[in-house]
Amino acid sequence: MSKPTRQNRFAKRSLGQNFLADPNIIRKIIDSLELSVNDTVVEIGPGRGALTEQLVASGANVIAIELDRELVPWLREKFGEDDNILIVEANVLEVDLGSLLNETSHVAVHAPHSAKLVGNLPYYISTSILQKLIRERQLFSRLVLMFQKEVVERIAAKPGSSDRGYLSVLAESAFEIEKLFDVSPGSFRPAPKVWSSVVRLFPKNVGPLDDERSLRLLSAAFAQKRKTILNNLKAFSPEAGTALADAGLDPSRRAESLTLEEWGSLFSSFAR
Repeated sequence: MSKPTRQNRFAKRSLGQNFLADPNIIRKIIDSLELSVNDTVVEIGPGRGALTEQLVASGANVIAIELDRELVPWLREKFGEDDNILIVEANVLEVDLGSLLNETSHVAVHAPHSAKLVGNLPYYISTSILQKLIRERQLFSRLVLMFQKEVVERIAAKPGSSDRGYLSVLAESAFEIEKLFDVSPGSFRPAPKVWSSVVRLFPKNVGPLDDERSLRLLSAAFAQKRKTILNNLKAFSPEAGTALADAGLDPSRRAESLTLEEWGSLFSSFAR
């Protein structure tokens, strides 16, 4: 068996690792963050540190969260002479980001919207990470994230689009969403089989989906996308027809057709 090349040595298929290597894409991501020396930026999954190098060079304070225990010591050695980076070995899904920021000297305690976040997210857990970031969005002024292209199409899907679903409404309720650019497989080492896309997210202060009951309602409404919203919501509540009428919504519509404002009216109707 041949010895793995340097550029692929640390890539683990089990962790969905595809390391960003294209300097032009890295530059565009850095530009989209608009970093200053007083900023704190959290990076999810620094990998082999190609993006991290430019984050550190910007002068911002960097907190890099890496799951791969074999990469962590390598990263700590690589950035050992830099005093504006902290490497954290952890699964980001298990990290309380607010506590992490408060425990560092980079961010004032309880300061809202005080940090930025960036990440090339592993495809297999990208939606789980996004849902976590939705819950903790008030910590950040902006988030620049790379997903599989089809995930971005779902996140950014407008009412009436066949791509629109639970994740679309959830993301729209929490963020102003700006798709920035697509990224070809050749920009990574090793190259994935799919294209990626980068989005910039600006957190909203309050959204209609900040309670568990509304999340359950939304999930039920999209349970079977080919069914009408009434037929889907009957399983959620026997009062579905009344709630739809109170919200002024045609029960024969499908969930994908509703605007965010209409979802807000529907949530309010069920809350009465």
